[in-house]
Amino acid sequence: MDWIEGMRSAIDYIEEHLADDLEIEDIAKCACVSSFYFQRAFAMLCGFTVGEYIRRRRLTLAGIELVSTDAKIIDIALKYGYDSPDSFAKAFMRFHGSAPSAVRKDKAMVKSFAPLKIKFSLEGGSVMEYKIVEKEAFTVMGVSRRFVYETSFEEIPKFWAEHYQGDKCKVVCGMYGVCTDMDDNAKEFEYLIADNYIPWNDIPEGFKAVTIPKYTWAVFSCRGPLPKSLQDVNKKIYSEWFPNCKDYEIAAGYNIEMYLPPENYKNGTQDENYYCEIWIPVKKK
Repeated sequence: MDWIEGMRSAIDYIEEHLADDLEIEDIAKCACVSSFYFQRAFAMLCGFTVGEYIRRRRLTLAGIELVSTDAKIIDIALKYGYDSPDSFAKAFMRFHGSAPSAVRKDKAMVKSFAPLKIKFSLEGGSVMEYKIVEKEAFTVMGVSRRFVYETSFEEIPKFWAEHYQGDKCKVVCGMYGVCTDMDDNAKEFEYLIADNYIPWNDIPEGFKAVTIPKYTWAVFSCRGPLPKSLQDVNKKIYSEWFPNCKDYEIAAGYNIEMYLPPENYKNGTQDENYYCEIWIPVKKK
């Protein structure tokens, strides 16, 4: 299954199971990618997370049922995954702007969030720099933290800021940002701020060494101030490169950002020429 059909299959699966217990592992299987990469690609392409999409669609259907049926509010709440009338009412109010009771009794307006239809297109002939590299297994050492997918885009930059404000940056400069979801936990992943590990050195307390297996990597170059250059290339990877790549698909749940030393540039990571890379493990289709 190619990238486009895989994403469409996953979205169709979500729509068919909105009244069921949806597990991200099952959704990602429809796209034939890991949970990490499905959630990452979804957010890059759509501008909101998988969880947000499911919540909005469920609340849309709940609003329709309140307007068009005589079903009890508690039954509608339970049908769409809410354990109590209170939790349902709060979520309903945030999305629709009115309480469920107001919709039922006072005919208040409800909102509709339409089913998602992803259309992939290549517009304007934009240029991407990349190379395919065979790389032997290598080990990095760094500080690790686990992140929930839903909030990771906001929380990881805070992790970097915290790292550089403390003493750990004297041990690990931050050559890499390493994401991995290889422990089969679909709701969260591990992220390391890391450098190459020197085997004969001790691993200080509060740090860990992680070995990245041998893979073929698609390496994408990013040029310009952070985080915009990184974000722009990330989006192009999922909206342009993978949909149009006939030879390779994602091989594993690793994602690596490689950063050159900011001190090599006049304006550090905000320099117009600053260079970093995104590494994605791939395999032949």
